[in-house]
Amino acid sequence: MTILQESIIYLLAAIISVPISKRLGFGSVLGYLCAGILIGPFGFGFIHEPEHILHFAELGVVFLLFIIGLELKPARLWIMRKMVFGLGTAQVLVSAAVIAVLAWLYGLEAQTSVVVGLILALSSTAFVLQMLAEKKQLNTQFGRAAFSILLLQDLAVIPLIALLPLLGARAGLDSGFDPVEVGMMIGTLVLLIVGGRLALKPVLSTVAAAGIPELFTATALLVVIGSALLMEFAGMSMVLGAFIAGMLLADSEYRHQLEADIAPFKGLLLGLFFIAVGMSVNISLLLDIPGRIM
Repeated sequence: MTILQESIIYLLAAIISVPISKRLGFGSVLGYLCAGILIGPFGFGFIHEPEHILHFAELGVVFLLFIIGLELKPARLWIMRKMVFGLGTAQVLVSAAVIAVLAWLYGLEAQTSVVVGLILALSSTAFVLQMLAEKKQLNTQFGRAAFSILLLQDLAVIPLIALLPLLGARAGLDSGFDPVEVGMMIGTLVLLIVGGRLALKPVLSTVAAAGIPELFTATALLVVIGSALLMEFAGMSMVLGAFIAGMLLADSEYRHQLEADIAPFKGLLLGLFFIAVGMSVNISLLLDIPGRIM
């Protein structure tokens, strides 16, 4: 099947499922997911390999976090530090502990239960923020609290990468702690913040002076995708890199232009991301072992 043929299927599935989901009061995210389930390999089988589109569609999540970063100045983030590190840390630890205990009571080994707890304590930034943005609730008190927790979860990747191998091979992990890997993560994070603060604004000023709109759009895409890939190369979340890049430009005079250029890509790719996630849902597995999954 060609890319154009697949595109027709994605578009038709979206314009049919999403309005129905919205009309029923479930929001667009569930509509995209249902569309993906229906056209995917576990549905009618129109698309057999969702993995090849999922990684590309993740750029929608990256663009979403970049735009949110543009609206959040570093000074405001500092004000939110208690919610990020206090509430966020509490959510991860308490959720991980509760889930680990439930997994252990279900019969999993202790080390495996801890791993399951830590993994399932993390939420999908894309799902939560899209639903909050759709309902215009990001600036509410609970919206800011949810965002603070999600941000801490992305930052928690660094200690989790360090901690999980220490749980041993019995949990199905490689034993041993790799300080080089953790050091590279921290170094990349510092490099992105310092380098971005020094270089991003001068580069945008130079490109804007050329007076070519499409060149500015290309530069905006380069900034977002480049920062995301830098973080992925270091073994961290791509969305964290995009968020930091956006936050570094939050007080820039080009903030509104950047948001206007990125928003169309964000909307289309985010919808495609949810469809790709829906296509990856193994319905037969859920029917075979519903108790274990629950």
